[in-house]
Amino acid sequence: MGRSEPEEARKRAESLRRAINEYNYYYHVLDQPKVDDWKFDQMMHELERLEEEYPGLQDPDSPTRRIGGEPLESFETLDHRVPMLGLDNAFNEEDLIGFDNRVRKLSGLDCVEYFCELKIDGLAVSLQYEEGIFKRGSTRGDGYTGEDITHNLRTIRQIPLKLPENLTLEVRGEVYINKKDFERLNRYREEQGLMLFANPRNAAAGSLRQLDPRLAAKRPLKLFLYGLGDHSLELSCQSELLDYLEKLQLPVNPNRTICRGPEEVYEYCRRWQTEKLELPYEIDGIVIKVNDLALQKELGNTARSPRWAIAYKYPPEEKPTRVLDIEVNIGRTGAITPVALLEPVTLSGTTVKRASLHNEDFIAEKGIKIGDTVIVHKAGEIIPEVLKVMEDRRTGREKEFKMPGHCPSCNSETVRLSGEAAMRCLNPSCPAQLVEKLVHFSSRRAMDIEGLGPAVAEAVFNSGLVRDVGDLYYLTAEELAGLPRMAEKSAGNLVEAIAGSRENPLRRLLFGLGIRFVGEKAARLLAARFGTLDRLREAEEEELTRVEEIGPKIGEAVVQFFNTAETGPVLEKLRKAGVNFEEPTVEAISEDLAGKTFVFSGALDSFTRDEAAALVEEKGGRASSSISRKTDYLVAGEDPGSKLEKARRLDVRVIDEEEFKKML
Repeated sequence: MGRSEPEEARKRAESLRRAINEYNYYYHVLDQPKVDDWKFDQMMHELERLEEEYPGLQDPDSPTRRIGGEPLESFETLDHRVPMLGLDNAFNEEDLIGFDNRVRKLSGLDCVEYFCELKIDGLAVSLQYEEGIFKRGSTRGDGYTGEDITHNLRTIRQIPLKLPENLTLEVRGEVYINKKDFERLNRYREEQGLMLFANPRNAAAGSLRQLDPRLAAKRPLKLFLYGLGDHSLELSCQSELLDYLEKLQLPVNPNRTICRGPEEVYEYCRRWQTEKLELPYEIDGIVIKVNDLALQKELGNTARSPRWAIAYKYPPEEKPTRVLDIEVNIGRTGAITPVALLEPVTLSGTTVKRASLHNEDFIAEKGIKIGDTVIVHKAGEIIPEVLKVMEDRRTGREKEFKMPGHCPSCNSETVRLSGEAAMRCLNPSCPAQLVEKLVHFSSRRAMDIEGLGPAVAEAVFNSGLVRDVGDLYYLTAEELAGLPRMAEKSAGNLVEAIAGSRENPLRRLLFGLGIRFVGEKAARLLAARFGTLDRLREAEEEELTRVEEIGPKIGEAVVQFFNTAETGPVLEKLRKAGVNFEEPTVEAISEDLAGKTFVFSGALDSFTRDEAAALVEEKGGRASSSISRKTDYLVAGEDPGSKLEKARRLDVRVIDEEEFKKML
């Protein structure tokens, strides 16, 4: 589509947005996909291209804006026009009867109708819509003022950026993470040596309180809405309110009912104490509300909670069992995790036989020994966890557990890097890590070897053809064609792709080697600074940390990697195979860019922001995503937004794209 047809482009963009919003609703809210992923992705790509080609079509409410914007320097606050109060708790039938007695006494009614819904264990949030457009969102905070987390909430695909009706209202709900998504998230964090989230609620809260919305966009956040704050709707009861939210295509939990009197309420609570185990998300109780909205208003609130609602809370399930043994698992990054093998015990409806002990500090803190009787529960109703040791049941036959000094997979010496809780195997040829390392090495942003995915990586490893990434460059088409489900043509294509990867610059090789903490940016900075792999191998930690943005943690990891005995043979294989060990030199370092910090804002015509940032760094400068007093230049494209105002306020020099190109 050419630039001479902006009206056609505008109509197409509007059509795509309507369709994508509808498909998002059916997929993320109703769980009823209307189109396959391929078609949906094609529509998103087309809309992205249109908005890039015609910056005037860019819309803050476009579904393309959900990926997360620039990092924030701090959270601002938002006041709640209607306070977001907490709930009083009930723990048994007597508490529910007492609540009902108070409601009937204050209302003068003989029997009260209650609306019951699941109490999602997440983080309470408020969403503000103006004339149907999502404008702001915040946490509950102290009930009167919350943190502005609008940028993070916009990344949640269940939240419509535009309602089907032009309403101005505030809706309230709970952001949560599904049980399986939580397990995957914690597995990833454990492999990376990061602190684990205690439960899904902590994970959801931690995700929403990220200053960088791009991180929130990567987290599997979901939402259920349950009520209103400030609004002008005329509704009669709580059940009608939830039905109306559904009509507005807002995500509402389907498990809700109306009960008459405390006996029915208690039966509903008891029913879900068992059935909650089958839910894909975690609940910690049932919320009971007076159904009549007029009566809610009449009953009013105390200073901290409404008189017309209460939360029935479920007790956590804890049981004793015995630690039969402790073994270790080796993760993709070499993290060695101790795991308790337990005498089978039923918890929250499932049989538990294993529990992660995380690291040696956790074992020492709890004082866990092999043979101990321990109390276990499911952290967040999901992950089995040892709470404490029952020392009074010790017999004297219990045994201390020591983390292995050598990797049980490859017998390499294990290390614990400074500042980390995890013990690690740093051997790049460790069988337990190799398949995942092969996949990473071949990934598009590393050596970009097309055709070497997880299945093929596992096949070449299991066949004995490959024991480390260096072996890839000695594979033949004949050897590959002999593998299961590997056709002759596919084998030839893979050998060609491997051969083509030899010419990649050093930065891709460094990233592909999977050195701890060395991501794409660190690899680019190190390659640019040292120029060759041999020069980088000789560098001491002090020299490494003199590179801007390379801290002690990265410096120590790089030195440790190159000093590991098994690294040398792998690099020698790569060298003999003709893999490039050098970073292309920049012909001319621009004096205007060298040592200067650039920030980009708005749409650029000649390149994307990432491309512009890479050019700056290749020319000796530094690219940043946020404006500060240390910023030397703001490159302002079309619609630069708030960064332009901040740059002027901080007296940062603002240049346009043409001036930036001249500096290059």
